[in-house]
Amino acid sequence: MGLVAEFDIDCQVLPLVGVASAVSEATFALDLQFNHGNRPLFLVTVQDGSRTAIETALTDAYDVKEWTLVGQAGDTRRYQVVPALSLEVQLGDHLDDLEGLEALATADAIIERIDVVPDGWRQTGWFADRDAFSRFSSFWQRNAGFQLHRLTRDGESEPPGNGLTDRQHEALRIAYELGYFDIPRQASLEDVAAELDITPSSVSERLRRAQTQLIEETVATTWPPLPK
Repeated sequence: MGLVAEFDIDCQVLPLVGVASAVSEATFALDLQFNHGNRPLFLVTVQDGSRTAIETALTDAYDVKEWTLVGQAGDTRRYQVVPALSLEVQLGDHLDDLEGLEALATADAIIERIDVVPDGWRQTGWFADRDAFSRFSSFWQRNAGFQLHRLTRDGESEPPGNGLTDRQHEALRIAYELGYFDIPRQASLEDVAAELDITPSSVSERLRRAQTQLIEETVATTWPPLPK
């Protein structure tokens, strides 16, 4: 089963990040129009912000060759943007691994949404499996910055760390509220067990399984692979 991830790529030289930084009160959603050859056009949906400020920022942007307003509804405007640079050229002086960037284009993944923010891109994407996601996240960790916000199995809508059972949720909550995770520890396994009305060994196993699940679904997915 595939994975759905929401994450930030912190890289200020990604396309249109300068525009988003110049008009920080606006929100920018980016679609790539791949049917336009080797340098896809951008379709940019902008909400809020001054139209004058947005269009001035597009005109002044070094990575925008030309732009056209193609639609407007209230405070939402849609622009077609012709990039001045290919992605490889734009990032070439800032990434050490251009071959790795090109390899991402053939990864078994689909980026479903790109929001352009002042520090980079915030993306939502589908990945065929954990290996595909790990290759993607490891590349951006090595070359820029990567922050995972949510990782779920395809078809699920749980926040990060879900995949926990109800009993694991309950054990973590009770242990946390009693101070089991405090430093210094304010409660023992026996205290948590008494609250849950189970044995201390059962509490220990339940907490270990819950912690392992949390690590696998959040932190571990962002670690680069260990050298072989």
